[in-house]
Amino acid sequence: METPKEGGIRPASTLILLRDAPGYEVLMVQRHHQIDFASGALVFPGGKTHAGDHDEAWQGHIIAAGDGVDQQALRIAAIREVFEEAGLLLARDLDGRPLEIEPCPLDLRASVDRGETPFLEVVRSYGVRLDLAALDIFARWITPPVTPKRFDTWFYVARAPEGQLAVCDGRETVDACWIAPDAALADAAEGRRKVVFPTRMNLQLLAKARNSDGAIEAARLRPRIAVEPEIRRQEGGALLVLPEAAGYGAVAEPFVPGM
Repeated sequence: METPKEGGIRPASTLILLRDAPGYEVLMVQRHHQIDFASGALVFPGGKTHAGDHDEAWQGHIIAAGDGVDQQALRIAAIREVFEEAGLLLARDLDGRPLEIEPCPLDLRASVDRGETPFLEVVRSYGVRLDLAALDIFARWITPPVTPKRFDTWFYVARAPEGQLAVCDGRETVDACWIAPDAALADAAEGRRKVVFPTRMNLQLLAKARNSDGAIEAARLRPRIAVEPEIRRQEGGALLVLPEAAGYGAVAEPFVPGM
C-alpha cells in the first residue's frame, strides 16, 4: 500500500472480528450519540493510535506479524481498541494457547482508554503476548480533505477469540453485538441502524463471503490500495466516488456529510 499522507491526517486502526458459530457474524459496536465522530453509528471497534502503541518495550510481549514497526504499532492499536470498547483481548499465553478470560473489568478498560494504565501493563499482568500475527489487512481508508478531521485508517480482520465475552464500555460505545454482515446492511437500508459510508462498504465485502475463512482469504487476495473517496461536484449535487481498483466495484452515490 501507499505510504501515509501528511498534513494533519491521524493514523488509526480498526479491527473486524469474525466468528462462525452460531452463524457467520461480525462484532460491531454502537457509538455513543455524544461522540463527535460517527455518533450513534454501528461500527467496527477502532480508534486513533496512541504513543504507547509504539513503545519499544512491546518486544517480548507480542507475536509479531513481520510487517515492520509501523504495522506493529497499528496492530497493537487495533487490539487495544477492541479491549477498550468490547473487553476482548486477542492474545496467546506463553505456551501459544489462545487466551480465555472472564469479562475484563470496566474500570480497567476505562483506565487504559484514559491513558492512566498502559495497555502494555495489562498485557504483562495477564502473562500473555498480543497475537499480531492473527490480524490480516482488510482495507485502508483515508478520509477526504472536505472532512473536519482526517484519518488514515487501517482495517484488519481476524477470527474472534473463543471463550471471551464482548461487553460494551458504556462510554464510547453503548452496545456490542454480533451480527451477520447482510443483516447489518439490511438494518442500515431500512433505517433501523446508522451505518457510515466506509463501514457500509466494508460490510458489503464481508457479505460476499460465506464464513470467516472466505472473508479472510478474500482480504489477502485483494489489491492493497489506499482508498481516498473523491467528492465529485456536478449539477444536482455532489457524488462520493471510489476508485474501482480498490475492490468495491463501481461506487458513485450522493454525498451526505457525516455518512
